Amino acid sequence: MGALQDRLRQAPSQPLSWPAAQVGQAGARSDTAGLERSWLELDQQLRALDGLIPAEPGLNTRDLRALPPVPQLLLDANAPASVQLNPAKLVPTAPLVLPGPSTLEAGPVQSLTLEQALAIAFANSATLQAQREQVAASTAQLWATQGLYWPTLSAVVSGSSGQSSSSLYAPVGNTGLGFGPNFAMPSGAFAVPTGGGAYLNTYSTSGGAGLQLNYALLDFTRNPAVQAARAQLDSARNTYASQLRSLQLQVSEAYFQLQQADQTVRINQATLANDLVILAESLDLQRAGLVPRLNGLRRSAISASDQDTLIQSLADRAVARRQLAVLLNLPPQITPAARDPIRPLARWPLNLEQSLLAAYRGNPELETILATRDALLRQRDGTAAALLPKLSLFAAGGGSASSTSTFDVTASGGGCCGATVIPMLNQNGYDWSVGLSLQWLLFDGGNTANQAEALARRAAASSQTYAAERNAIRLRLETAFFNHEASLAKLAAARRGVSAALEAFRDVKLRYQSGLSSEVDLSDTQRQLVTSLLQRLNATVGVNITYARLLRELLPVPRDPFTLVKPRLSLDAVAPL
Repeated sequence: MGALQDRLRQAPSQPLSWPAAQVGQAGARSDTAGLERSWLELDQQLRALDGLIPAEPGLNTRDLRALPPVPQLLLDANAPASVQLNPAKLVPTAPLVLPGPSTLEAGPVQSLTLEQALAIAFANSATLQAQREQVAASTAQLWATQGLYWPTLSAVVSGSSGQSSSSLYAPVGNTGLGFGPNFAMPSGAFAVPTGGGAYLNTYSTSGGAGLQLNYALLDFTRNPAVQAARAQLDSARNTYASQLRSLQLQVSEAYFQLQQADQTVRINQATLANDLVILAESLDLQRAGLVPRLNGLRRSAISASDQDTLIQSLADRAVARRQLAVLLNLPPQITPAARDPIRPLARWPLNLEQSLLAAYRGNPELETILATRDALLRQRDGTAAALLPKLSLFAAGGGSASSTSTFDVTASGGGCCGATVIPMLNQNGYDWSVGLSLQWLLFDGGNTANQAEALARRAAASSQTYAAERNAIRLRLETAFFNHEASLAKLAAARRGVSAALEAFRDVKLRYQSGLSSEVDLSDTQRQLVTSLLQRLNATVGVNITYARLLRELLPVPRDPFTLVKPRLSLDAVAPL
């Protein structure tokens, strides 16, 4: 071994070789040559790995107990709940307002139950509020379309004023036409001599007012338009119902995952605390000369690894809290925490066939597609009806008045056209009309027909969308059903595993403290206990999440956005199927 150490110190990067004569002469050297080469290769690999990371200061026994501090930001974000959240006092942030520095300051962590979380989400969700506005918009659109059956009455008012200048000139007069003395010079009232002319300015003011009535007696586009608007309203309401189901599932999953994050932090905290106890015992046994130094080093490495896991679980819980806060649209200064204890929900009460049949019946997602298809077909009918005749009644009546003044009249060449010039003229009157109008589009280059065909194709595409969604519902439900059954089975196995692992850990810890078991056995048993605890936790959360996914497909929800929505956490709480 001395020769091996000398070679490692002198040329650690060179392969180790032995003279053939020496190998042949010393059988022991021949037996250990392969082992020494393996040691050298291992040393070279460790040196290469050490070169990939920065050098760390050397550790001594006193450093093994010390742990680096957890970031204060994570500790603040994981503070325990100090108050219970009061939904009645919640005021969500206005939709067009960005949070300021004062509102971003974290307040006390507030706990709430799953039922409270669902109630807050139904009331404050921005996505749900937007869909409520969409339903209101579709309702207004339906009312607007129904107005096509009513006549339109318009008030018409007009007024104008202006000035004009005129220059009159008669190259040939009318005195030689033989029309009598009124057309004879010099005293004829209407006589205009040859070369006579005049210049004048005219200012006029006029105004009128009246009523105009239009009523479509025969219009084949009205009924399809109303039916299409009603179908669009049905589609918006069913979309709202689908979003209610999706929101309940999202909030339930976020709440269960927050519970999982809480319990994971507790498990990791307990694991690290136990690591520190065992580390202290290992160091005490090492100082007493009962165990080698290797035990303390190994326990220190395990503690560092478990602290790393704990720090990550703290970050995961902080993120889970914010995810739930976003779904609930809470004010930015509120951090929620789960108040409900972790307990598995009951087994799903229906078999797979019953669940599928109930999921298809009255499903809002499928009803949305059907309503959209019906709206497209009605729009196609309305577009095609534009090729049919349209008969309308119209009527109008009103009065008008005007005032005209003529000034700056200047005659030249004997004057012209004086009989038509009146210095001031006021005029008023009224008129009315009534009639029928027939409009029939005979040719538009196939524009209307092609638009109707496009709508028909979109309706056919929605039929395929219906089939795809029907299959997606079945896949989602079957996936949740099978995973629910698997989670229940895994939970039963995990409970047995936790009991066995806990007893094994207690036994091996006593044996280790008595010197009858090694630190390796203790570490392996502790790791198995932590794994069993996490498996039980994951199985419990899996049972609840898969139950929530099954409930999402069958949950009865209102179509009316103004109906109060009450949270329902289990199938037993819903109406009979």
